[in-house]
Amino acid sequence: MSDPWRYLITPPARGAWNMAVDEAVLETTSYGEALPTLRLYAWNPACLSLGFAQSFKDVDVARLKSHGWDVVRRTTGGRAILHVDELTYSVATPVNEPRMAGSVLESYQRLAGALIAALRALGLPVEMETEAPPVNAPKGPVCFEVPSAYEIVVDGKKLIGSAQTRKKSGILQHGTLPLHGDLTRITQALVFADEQERLAAGQKLLSRAVTAEMVTGRVISWESAAAAFVLAFEDWLGLRLEPGELSPAELARAEELVQTKYNHPSWTERS
Repeated sequence: MSDPWRYLITPPARGAWNMAVDEAVLETTSYGEALPTLRLYAWNPACLSLGFAQSFKDVDVARLKSHGWDVVRRTTGGRAILHVDELTYSVATPVNEPRMAGSVLESYQRLAGALIAALRALGLPVEMETEAPPVNAPKGPVCFEVPSAYEIVVDGKKLIGSAQTRKKSGILQHGTLPLHGDLTRITQALVFADEQERLAAGQKLLSRAVTAEMVTGRVISWESAAAAFVLAFEDWLGLRLEPGELSPAELARAEELVQTKYNHPSWTERS
């Protein structure tokens, strides 16, 4: 029999709220107060998210503000992502959830199977990146520059970027599927030595990453992508996804985390 998980579809929201909800859901699922949860969401306005250890000095604050974009820091690692025109997913489970057992890479691989099934159902000829980048590979400020092991690629170009954090009692993995739009927009939110370097960073990004539209030649709607994710997670992982809503406790905790963490300079603007 399929195991029950909850799935949440939450309205497009600001970056601080999205990250606070992910953490609040991680807490409730960790302690058995909610079922393991697949959450699907979007961002409004567009938001630059920084990896946990990334320096805020990478952010061109003036350019960011001129575009009306937000900035937030994730609890997960990796580099900067501009969240716009995308489907974002998060998975939150207790540490004893069998599908998340083993190492980070082992659990990545299981979830990647479901992601691949969803994307292929949408007509995207995706594969799993099986090799990690070289240890000495150059690391710029942009997350999508280089695929990591078990991330999803088309012809070697990164399509879905994911990251995971593990706490004592629970595991959170979230990731992004760029549906359409100009991937190089992120260079307008980051610091570069000059405009030539900014342009070069954009060209490098286009050589190493794609959107769903760039692959298929058509715009896949957020709703179509979300439906494919739900079906693929059920089929591939042997789940019964039960639609739900954030509980009053989760909503209250998310609001607290917005105020005390994700909207606070001491968290976001660390160097």
